Amino acid sequence: MITADRFESLELRNVGRSFGGQDALSGLDLTVRAGEFIALLGPSGCGKSTALNCLAGLLPLTHGEILMDGRRVDTLPSEKRGFGMVFQSYALFPHLTVERNVAFGLQMRRLPRAEVAQRVREAIALVKLEEHAKKLPGQLSGGQQQRVAIARAVVLRPSLVLMDEPLSNLDAKLRLDMRTEIRRLHQSLGLTTVYVTHDQEEALSLADRLVVLRDGRVQQVGTPDALYEAPASWYVADFMGYRNILPAEVVSVTAGEATVAVGGVRLTGRVVGTVAAGDRARVAVRPDDLSVVEAGDVVDGNSLTGTVSVVEYHGRELAVSVQAPDGTLLHLRAPKAPAVGATVTLTARAQRVLVFPESPEPALATTGAGTGASEQAVAI
Repeated sequence: MITADRFESLELRNVGRSFGGQDALSGLDLTVRAGEFIALLGPSGCGKSTALNCLAGLLPLTHGEILMDGRRVDTLPSEKRGFGMVFQSYALFPHLTVERNVAFGLQMRRLPRAEVAQRVREAIALVKLEEHAKKLPGQLSGGQQQRVAIARAVVLRPSLVLMDEPLSNLDAKLRLDMRTEIRRLHQSLGLTTVYVTHDQEEALSLADRLVVLRDGRVQQVGTPDALYEAPASWYVADFMGYRNILPAEVVSVTAGEATVAVGGVRLTGRVVGTVAAGDRARVAVRPDDLSVVEAGDVVDGNSLTGTVSVVEYHGRELAVSVQAPDGTLLHLRAPKAPAVGATVTLTARAQRVLVFPESPEPALATTGAGTGASEQAVAI
């Protein structure tokens, strides 16, 4: 039976990588505990793939160090680290069958033939590709090829599995299926996984902890629910589904709440960070927290009026875009469709409206208790 090699902790201390004098990754401090699933989240160019390649040994560090149970591994070549890697492009050998692709790493380690055959059978069964074992990669679908790439990684019984946007080339249904498969394998094999993605839904569904990056620097580390409910900056909020990020000016601050001017209206929200009257700010509101005021409703919170511009059918709910008088687009979800062109009043409770400083740099970068692992402060 395939089980992952174990370690207690993997530490990244002040890890950085520069290209031509420009920092692609700077000051990354993170402790990964055995069995954790860590997602590195951010847009293209934020440093997440650079961090993964530094871990894998595909890029040397410019500064910092990586330790596994107190022993430095950043000085080792990639093949000596014992990590498994799953690439976005699958990176399968096109002239080798599924079996031979999965066996390749074991053969390079010169393991006995009988052990190689047994482990290959187990790995192929884990990803449910037994009937395709004799096929070439070109005869498989994209999802099947990705399963082969995962089998090839886990057959080595790696202490750490590194995944670089492995689902980005798949269609929506396959991505959903493979997300479930990756999580199942992670749990059943006792893997420790570091996963790179730009998709917040993917990160929320898979990870025990998220690391949000921006311009090579960590913005926040925490559990999915901690980052979802308490983003440390408007930049993190944007990645955590607060689709309405609005520029504003602070009018007043009282007891942790701020009244701000947004377009032609005033809203009240919960302050995250530090703001004062006269400051520029950003207001963040989830589409789920905006609702249309129906006839006879009592408004208990902020309200503003706009014109319905777009209605999209999403099954049991509708995605609605409303244009405020100043041209700002607001996005919400509604159980029934308002008419395009209709004037509607929207409301949101003050506790569900977040007010952030204009600067996206958070005062606190680490939140959430993790999964039994101690959290580590992140210097940014």
